[in-house]
Amino acid sequence: MACVYYTASSLDGFVADEANGLDWLLTRDVDPRGAFGYEAFADGVGSLAMGSTTYRWIAANQPGDWPYAQPSWVLTHRPDVVVPGHPVTAFAGDVADLYPEMVSAAAGLDVWVVGGGDVAAQFAAAGLIDEMIVSYAPCSLGSGARLLPVPTEWSLRDVGRNGDFVCVRWAKPA
Repeated sequence: MACVYYTASSLDGFVADEANGLDWLLTRDVDPRGAFGYEAFADGVGSLAMGSTTYRWIAANQPGDWPYAQPSWVLTHRPDVVVPGHPVTAFAGDVADLYPEMVSAAAGLDVWVVGGGDVAAQFAAAGLIDEMIVSYAPCSLGSGARLLPVPTEWSLRDVGRNGDFVCVRWAKPA
């Protein structure tokens, strides 16, 4: 079991553009079952957490049933952001307090910190992220939501390619 920040980034370190859009990402060639692909990753995920901006993007761009079978949390001080019928728990508090519940719900599988650098920063600052897997798209955005807006140190573990993306697995230094 690991806590993994799995996301995509522009070359200049943004996970979303200034309007919190992902058009720059969704038009790229990628094999979801290939190296560092989402489907292969998601098979090992037992629970996940995201911020309200990411949650609202999913709700707006993937309407209907909640796309994740795993127990899911949205970090927000506005619990009314959760769409009725989505099996998502709103959480307002320190991620260190939420983490044991996420680990228990994951039942031996990985905990996924879903895109959103601010949420990832909270988990990183608490020392909870074990791995960071980033797929870098061949573009720069100039501004937007940062990949990880806190100082951290990582050790390179693996590098690969999937379609248009250069993919990197980083781990907490030993």
